[in-house]
Amino acid sequence: MEININCDLGEKSKHHSNKHDPELLKIVNSANIACGYHAGDEETMNNVVEISKKNGVSIGAHPSFNDPENFGRQRMNLSSSEIEKLIIDQYEILQTISSKHGEKVTHIKPHGALNNMACEDIDLATTLAKVIKSINPQLIYLVPTGSKMEQAAKKLDMNIACEIFADRNYEDDGNLVSRKKPHALITDPEQAKKHVLKMVQTQSLNCHSGKQIPCEIDSVCIHGDNLSSLETAKSIKKNLLDNGLTLKTLNKMKKFI
Repeated sequence: MEININCDLGEKSKHHSNKHDPELLKIVNSANIACGYHAGDEETMNNVVEISKKNGVSIGAHPSFNDPENFGRQRMNLSSSEIEKLIIDQYEILQTISSKHGEKVTHIKPHGALNNMACEDIDLATTLAKVIKSINPQLIYLVPTGSKMEQAAKKLDMNIACEIFADRNYEDDGNLVSRKKPHALITDPEQAKKHVLKMVQTQSLNCHSGKQIPCEIDSVCIHGDNLSSLETAKSIKKNLLDNGLTLKTLNKMKKFI
């Protein structure tokens, strides 16, 4: 069975250090790179693309609301045309930098509040899916499993990779537990690796209550903005390999070839 490990990277800002990026890029298979709107800049994008290429990590754009002050976690109500411009501009910023290294952006994963809102709102999810498909129908769209984003993308017959979060707990409706709640994050690498393996093997979400929700799982996201992210990434990767899983970059997974 194939599985992918992805991580949000290049997120240098006043909210987050990117010091672990080089080590994380030795562990993960695919990088979701901040495009400067919530974090990062041309230098961080160059660095992540360069190290990704060296380690055989596939490159993805991680577009956000233009809100560095709040790390892209503040909800905004934008028009469809504003959303479209937001996604295209950030993709093109990263693609321009990637091309200088002889690389291509092969997937897109929205960030923060934009992602959370689209998980709940089918109209926003449809807007995102349409613009991403219009950029390039071959792009892989990395979406939270069971979300409105997955539903919208399937209606457009897109290349969809469904992800779970290694370091987040889930509510009974399949949404992530709000970061405002004390049990939102899983910071113990031992707990995280068990959490991930069970979900991957059973193809279902583990809710905080104990409920399980059947779903599709192609990829595991490890957030780079947790203090334990490096140890969590190492622990999860080793545990998946020890249990017979094959790790692949998103663009090399059989379903996309």
